[in-house]
Amino acid sequence: MNTPIRIDVPDALIASHGRADNPSGRAWLAALPGLAAEMLDRWSLRPDGPAANGMAGIVLPVARADGTPAVLKLQPATEDNAGIPAGLRAWNGDGAVLLLDHDPANGAMLLERLDAARPRSAVPDDDTAMRVLAGLLARLTAVPAPAGLRGLADIAAAMLDAVPGAVPALRDPAERRLVRTCASAVAELAGEPGDRLLHWDLHYDNVLAGERRPWLAIDPEPLAGDPGFDLWPALDSRWDAVVATGDVERAVLRRFDLLTEAVGLDRQRAAGWTLGRVLQNALWDIEDGKTALEPSQVALAAALLGRRP
Repeated sequence: MNTPIRIDVPDALIASHGRADNPSGRAWLAALPGLAAEMLDRWSLRPDGPAANGMAGIVLPVARADGTPAVLKLQPATEDNAGIPAGLRAWNGDGAVLLLDHDPANGAMLLERLDAARPRSAVPDDDTAMRVLAGLLARLTAVPAPAGLRGLADIAAAMLDAVPGAVPALRDPAERRLVRTCASAVAELAGEPGDRLLHWDLHYDNVLAGERRPWLAIDPEPLAGDPGFDLWPALDSRWDAVVATGDVERAVLRRFDLLTEAVGLDRQRAAGWTLGRVLQNALWDIEDGKTALEPSQVALAAALLGRRP
């Protein structure tokens, strides 16, 4: 029988999975040390540094039997992460972290180790950082989505269905109009949702330095759809740098032009799908009880709407 290893579960992970109304999350937290020990034994791994975590899971630096550094990633299985192994296999390390092994039963993944101390967000020059992000986005979205992934068509339809009930929760009439405008943009495009493999969360902190390649994407939430739906996290990255330029609209449009040029996108379609991400974020915020949109979302949408014919 495997001896559970000591894991100091971070407060953020407890807050995310340990709520009283989340019995499955609490059960996963309780089973985490035993699960880690099981996977270390099964894949002949030894711990090789302190654990790190996000809101969803935990990452253990490990060494394989031959000494190769890797990371063991453990997180509860959800709809959002169910497609990660298929997406990583489809990319096969071209722009994204390599998947070395995967246990479908518990969702454990063994991944190549990147330098967590060197995220792209640490690069001070925004233009340089954005060009790297644009290059990765072009590589990732060039790959056709594998069968079985969630599709943008279903997500778009669900968003449009939710708009009438959600919009009245916003206090500001101008913000209500903005959300309806975003919904109209999505409705225009919903019939052609696309079939590329999307990362869905490619921002500066989800790009790490590596040895095999200078920069690689991590933590995807794979989705089949139009690459225009993948631009928003990059546009919203390090928003304080956008504000610091003194001209938010110009900074947003510079980023947008750089991204669309690198990926080879039609700007009008890309703007429409990016407004779809603003809509998605607004619906999530309203679902969480908020009655106002995030200022960055309003500013980003206003910049794109000013560009659209």
